[in-house]
Amino acid sequence: MGPKANAFSVRQTRISALMSMRSFNYLIGFCLLAYLSACSAPEEPAGSMETGKPVFVDVTMEAGLGDFKHETGGYGQSLMPEIVGGGGGFIDYNGDGWEDILLVAGGKWSHNELNDVQCLYLYHNNGDGTFTDVTEVVGLDLVRTYGFGVTVADYDNDGNDDFYLTTIYKNLLFKNDRGFFVDVSNEAGLNNESAWSTSALFFDADNDSWPDLYVGSYVDWTPASDLTCMYRGKKVFCTPQEYTGRSSYFYKNNGDGTFTEWTREAGFLAGVDTTLDKTLGVAVFDFNNDGWMDITTGNDTENDMLYVNQGDGTFKESGLQSGIAVSKNGYARAGMGLDTGVVDSTGNVSIFVGNFSDETVSVFRYMGNNQFFDRASASKVGFPSTTTLTFGLVLVDVDSDTDLDLLTANGHVLTHINEVSEAVTFKQPSQLYINRGNGVFDTYETDEGPLAKPLVARGLTYADYDKDGDVDLLYVENGGPAHLWRNDTDGGGYLRVQARGSESNKDALGTRIEAVANGLTMKRWVQTGASFLTSAEKTVTFGLGTNEVVDTLRVVWPTGKVDQFTDVAVNQEIRIVEGQGSYEPVTMD
Repeated sequence: MGPKANAFSVRQTRISALMSMRSFNYLIGFCLLAYLSACSAPEEPAGSMETGKPVFVDVTMEAGLGDFKHETGGYGQSLMPEIVGGGGGFIDYNGDGWEDILLVAGGKWSHNELNDVQCLYLYHNNGDGTFTDVTEVVGLDLVRTYGFGVTVADYDNDGNDDFYLTTIYKNLLFKNDRGFFVDVSNEAGLNNESAWSTSALFFDADNDSWPDLYVGSYVDWTPASDLTCMYRGKKVFCTPQEYTGRSSYFYKNNGDGTFTEWTREAGFLAGVDTTLDKTLGVAVFDFNNDGWMDITTGNDTENDMLYVNQGDGTFKESGLQSGIAVSKNGYARAGMGLDTGVVDSTGNVSIFVGNFSDETVSVFRYMGNNQFFDRASASKVGFPSTTTLTFGLVLVDVDSDTDLDLLTANGHVLTHINEVSEAVTFKQPSQLYINRGNGVFDTYETDEGPLAKPLVARGLTYADYDKDGDVDLLYVENGGPAHLWRNDTDGGGYLRVQARGSESNKDALGTRIEAVANGLTMKRWVQTGASFLTSAEKTVTFGLGTNEVVDTLRVVWPTGKVDQFTDVAVNQEIRIVEGQGSYEPVTMD
């Protein structure tokens, strides 16, 4: 999250300390990356199609979200959690097909003041571009805690979107009872740990049709144990290196509305120093295409991790061996939000990780045999990201030209950083990197619109909230407002796919969807999101450029069964139910 604030010599301190502790492991990782660099294949020809320049419009006020403000709880003591939040996401709480917005407003420290801060806000999508605050109507107005992020899924397969809230205290599970939310944390077995939790994700680890839950933990911190770091006589936020990390948690879904804490049994504690987690970002993906979802985490000043699913819902940590754990120079970075996706025509997944302001965004592409290759420089993302501190990060097809572009949510953790480095500011604009179609990105430069506005951004996620076929963005600022950016880009055609499981979990989490158009294969997975403290829509969006038809649409379900369709018309949203062998257009009243 940040440097050692009193001296700002974090880079030298970090390198020497980490190399002394784990120099041998880092040497192995460095040599592996060098080897992969030497044998990497040349870039593929571009597969994207020319579209209009990206255009986003900030519609926060007109949409009805202008009253929201994230509360850090700060009262002049610079307590560490103040600078980390906030999060939120998209949820269809009433099942009407329109994505609603759920925001986490943070909290305050004194338990005597908790009643002053409403932690959650739910905004109903009216279907006309506006939202209405329904927090009280759905039973969430009295939630009082210090919240960070949410993950949304139908954990009990009853057809309703539920959600899980991460906090500085005990996390909370809210069951959706026909549009009204009930805290079922205790009866579900999810309220037995008190720890600083950050990003969490629902996914089906063992393909038993019941979504399991992974919860990232950060550092061992309480208000009483907050450390003091000084800069010019003023207390500032300390680096996470000064704190002991906390192990993350995994909960197995029992299929009866309850969960069992299964962290050790699933392999998340086996052979790993669990005090080194310090997890801020979590993503699930099937990088080796074996039908079992794997996990990667962004860890702050510690090794980023890759948990490989062993084909039975248990995992083996392979971050260092795979080449994603550390930088080319052999040190751990300030890993924060992250996302995964296929960004070129190789069909292989890449991992993108947001890092600190003197570090680049990490980019790793899968090369086969459980090995990843560092492509931060080759992707052209590395150098432009050196002055930004990136928390949220998403891969979306902004211009609907067939390939995934990269967006980052930036903002520093030190208000006085510009006094230390003239090139770095506290508030920072978001960055958009346009994919050429071959995994090489051009930085989109603009002095106009929301992309040019400096923010202290944290959470970043996406959904097509207005049902016009392109992906819109939701940002949450630390100690500030939320921002809804409508995508008005003059892009190409699109196909949006809703997958519904029958034998698989109802949300179809883990389903791989492939769209083939004019010889180009686009690959996506159904998931609850990634990034940082956020949850995205579960409908999959394919930008199709000038293509007028999807030649083949292939749906590979977690059960291994495949549904395949040909000659699917573009510019529509369709719903596919597992095993029915057909699809139907989604129409909105």
